[in-house]
Amino acid sequence: MLLGKFAQSAESATQPSPMATPGGACFFNAVLLFNNFLFSGDNFDLLDFVYTLSKRSALSTETNTITTTMQTQYNPNGFIPKHGGYENLISYQKAEIIYDGTYYFCHKYFQRYDRTIDQMIQAARSGKQNIVEGSMASGTSKETEIKLTNVARASLEELLVDYKDFLRTRKLKFWDKTHPYYPHLTRLHVTPNVTYETYRKGIESPNPEVAANVMISLINITSFLLGKQIKTLEQEFLQEGGLRERMAQARVEVRKKIKH
Repeated sequence: MLLGKFAQSAESATQPSPMATPGGACFFNAVLLFNNFLFSGDNFDLLDFVYTLSKRSALSTETNTITTTMQTQYNPNGFIPKHGGYENLISYQKAEIIYDGTYYFCHKYFQRYDRTIDQMIQAARSGKQNIVEGSMASGTSKETEIKLTNVARASLEELLVDYKDFLRTRKLKFWDKTHPYYPHLTRLHVTPNVTYETYRKGIESPNPEVAANVMISLINITSFLLGKQIKTLEQEFLQEGGLRERMAQARVEVRKKIKH
């Protein structure tokens, strides 16, 4: 059996209920639906996915927040909004697993001086670090946060192609929805509070097909999460404005208080 204990880890994990995590119920259902689209055998259409998601009654009011535990960045006590807190983003948590997994994968399956090692590890690092930088930069520039979050997504897309190339050039199989191990991987994705340990048996499998497909699936879901995160940031900007607007508004409010 290709997966071995990896397949059992999703069933035996003693994780808290998805409902116990902020946004957990929404994330749980969203990932299930996402995976059905992703491995449907047809071309994945994000608009179709979001439309279908919005029709689910339990999630109808949550489509803008299903992918992260982001809180509004509005700061009523000043013009610099709340920022940072990237550790709480599900996208960051999974990007960290992708980086660690890519580091292991590259050093196991590529020759020592293969340039692909550095390229894949740097792409994984960029995916993780740009989430961090964007989150911290958001205090003074929503534009920078949006750009860096998109850079993170682009870097992971580059990494995704590398893993697909690995499978194709070695005549290994890409797992679609019909693959017998797809349900096990799906259960791992919807487990809350995941860490590298959650995926270790898959990532460090002695079978390269298993390892590559686990990484591909992780990258796909993380890229999707980042896309939703960018949409959330867009809406925050439209509702709260940029730094200059907040600075001007803060001065107006201070002057009103002084006059009174």
